[in-house]
Amino acid sequence: MAKSVLGQSGRAVSRLALGCGNFGGVGSPRHLIGRGLDRKAALASMDEAVSLGINWFDTAHSYAGGASERFIGEWLAMQSEELRADVHIATKVGVVATDTGMSIDLSPRNIRDQLSGSLARLGVTRVDFCLSHGPDPSIPIEATLEGFADAIERGQVSHIGACNVDVEQLAAATEASSRLGLPRYEWVQNEYNLLNRRAEGALFEFCANAGIGYTAYSPVAGGLLSGKYHLGEPPAPDSRLALRPEGIEPSQGFFDRVAQLKREAARRNRSTGSLALAWVMSHPQVAAAICGPGRHAPHLGLAREALSIVLDVLERNEIGSWFESNS
Repeated sequence: MAKSVLGQSGRAVSRLALGCGNFGGVGSPRHLIGRGLDRKAALASMDEAVSLGINWFDTAHSYAGGASERFIGEWLAMQSEELRADVHIATKVGVVATDTGMSIDLSPRNIRDQLSGSLARLGVTRVDFCLSHGPDPSIPIEATLEGFADAIERGQVSHIGACNVDVEQLAAATEASSRLGLPRYEWVQNEYNLLNRRAEGALFEFCANAGIGYTAYSPVAGGLLSGKYHLGEPPAPDSRLALRPEGIEPSQGFFDRVAQLKREAARRNRSTGSLALAWVMSHPQVAAAICGPGRHAPHLGLAREALSIVLDVLERNEIGSWFESNS
């Protein structure tokens, strides 16, 4: 698989990362623990990812109450020293999940405590990448960066990034790093897909000018761009849309656009979701896309198909134009 250097980190990462948010649960919500892939399926997914050439796994302290990291740790323990050295782990800190909801805490103390827990579950002393899972308006960005600086100084983290930030938050963090001589965010990981293109414009421009990398999560919009949902039919009770119904509410216009995407995918003898994933990967600003296995079909067929799709600029722009209005 082709690789790209992530920002100015010097680390070459595969154009696809294995998203591990479905290991043991469905992301961070506590009430969805146990609704994701079990240990056996998670281990098989990591084996398949490596066979595809994927060299980094994306997880978080909060995913499935820590089960995601534990599964990764068990898998790492089974591998050769050579393979362990070739696989990069990216985890996230900040989310505090309780039975009543979720919040963000990016205080130095919470960064230290959560990262220590992550390392223990992963069975490692250091991770290559660590992201803030979201902005924390209650903590000055300077304090957050100092917390990450401490982790880097202790040899627990090599490179840091920010997840779910806008351009103003990224600019403030970058300025604080420069002013105080603190480590800076080397890449941003935000949602980016045909339905969510907020990164285009100011954020992509800032990242390009500052040498900051960009990785995209939810490239198939949580399954909405897979073509498996139909107008007038409620989603299956155990589907992603039913369990975590955030974001766009499917409408007639939405289904018309997905139908257009589906026709183009069929013309290429590919699945609808793989074309949506390939569209994200084709953006020159996107260093990598985060792609996880399905919960009901725990394999990486979508990723495998997407790797065989090549979109030139004109094709990419045409597909993007179909989704410029989602009404």
